[in-house]
Amino acid sequence: MTSFSITPTTPFRLQESAEFGFGGRAADSFDGVMRMAFCLDGYADQVGVAVRQDADGTVHGRVDGVGPDRVDAVRAQVARVLSLDQDGGEFLDVGHRDPVIGRLQEVAPGLLPPLFYSPYEAALWSVLSARRPAQQMAQVRTQLSERHGRTFELAGRRLAAMPTPEQLLRVTEFPGLTPEKIHRMHGIARQALTGTLDVARLRHIGPTACQDDMQRLKGIGPFYASLITIRAVGFTDVLPVDEPMLLELVGLHYRVDGPVTRAAFEQIAEPWRPYRTWTSVLIRAASSRIGVVGSRRRAG
Repeated sequence: MTSFSITPTTPFRLQESAEFGFGGRAADSFDGVMRMAFCLDGYADQVGVAVRQDADGTVHGRVDGVGPDRVDAVRAQVARVLSLDQDGGEFLDVGHRDPVIGRLQEVAPGLLPPLFYSPYEAALWSVLSARRPAQQMAQVRTQLSERHGRTFELAGRRLAAMPTPEQLLRVTEFPGLTPEKIHRMHGIARQALTGTLDVARLRHIGPTACQDDMQRLKGIGPFYASLITIRAVGFTDVLPVDEPMLLELVGLHYRVDGPVTRAAFEQIAEPWRPYRTWTSVLIRAASSRIGVVGSRRRAG
């Protein structure tokens, strides 16, 4: 068992991340620990991490599954998942420039967007959940992880990590997965082994090229390519212009008469730079706390 620490550069509250329900996972009831189990970048190993936060804001992680020589890699990936690998020192300035965002920051202090563990796991989730109920496929993913991945005991609870690409390629059938889904997941596993899904490469080519790249994966269309780009790679300034719920909430916040057009959204979001992604997630996650709720939320 080894450990690491992360000092946030902007107000951050671990409980917000633990209860967010990120990566297609159910929101956990926070007991002071955020538990993570995932394929380490490079996709050869799996790790389990129990994350806590001190009263001064410092984040600490206890690592299981790899030796001390890999702790820096684990720390870097956990920081990315929690959006703590980016310089957030000016995020509060967005709220100073835009009173709507300032109010949301006040009611959700320390809320930063938690990400999928990796583009590999985001792509697998995209294939798993396509045209199927998310809750049902989350159960399938858990069962797949427990049977073919690796399970960790983290602060008194068991949590399984997804199979590595090599492990996944050995799975030829599984309850709840059609042969076509397994075929598409194998394609993602092969691309992961070539380095196509490495975060460093995807950040280097930028969000537009990243989204185009992800659509070359079989079973990944524009919506899921955007999901991987925005919620797995860690870009802070990509504007999700094709999310209907977000557009509706923006219209309600800014009292737009009728649906918000892409052009209008881009104009409204201009003061949010360079944190348009973070700000968009904040709107989605915190609007209900001040009574701004979209029609889909009310209907559901």
